[in-house]
Amino acid sequence: MSQKICVARIGAAHGVRGEVRLWTFTEDPLAVLHYGPLTTKDGARQFEVAKAREARDHLVATFKGITDRNAAEGLNGLELYIARDQLPEPEDDEYYHADLIGLAAETTSGEPLGRVLAIHNFGAGDIIEIAPPSGSTLLLPFSNAVVPTVDIKSGRVVIELPVEIEGDERDDDGDDDGEESETAAASSARRPRERGDP
Repeated sequence: MSQKICVARIGAAHGVRGEVRLWTFTEDPLAVLHYGPLTTKDGARQFEVAKAREARDHLVATFKGITDRNAAEGLNGLELYIARDQLPEPEDDEYYHADLIGLAAETTSGEPLGRVLAIHNFGAGDIIEIAPPSGSTLLLPFSNAVVPTVDIKSGRVVIELPVEIEGDERDDDGDDDGEESETAAASSARRPRERGDP
């Protein structure tokens, strides 16, 4: 009954001996070597990483039983999951994306904003995406100033809306271009303080 967390996605074959490119969504990319068997989301297929080495922005990995390029090519695009309870508990002020997605979002005055749709990182720090009941999603910095309270047990986050976001929200044209990202679910998000990312 444990929630499943996506920890990696298999990419294209690498070479002729069954290696694949592997994108991981854990803080330590090589952690996939220590989780034991990884499964597809439906649990129908199971894979175990035999070896892995770091490349520029991914791993090059081999899976037990995959020994040639044809077999490796057949894995392209598969997402690999583990049970949520296999992950270590995050440190203070750190959160797994999967634990944040779906939480109710409200303002500091208690006004409902919607629900957390995803956590993104486009290179300048974590961004929290909130889906309101209607209209465009909100993209806000995941910082202590903007998200002063994360209460996972109570199922909510408290948002201090910047003035310019409040104004944009009122002029919203209703387009919804937000995309939910399951693949980042295993990453831990840390709310940076005033000096930026720790």
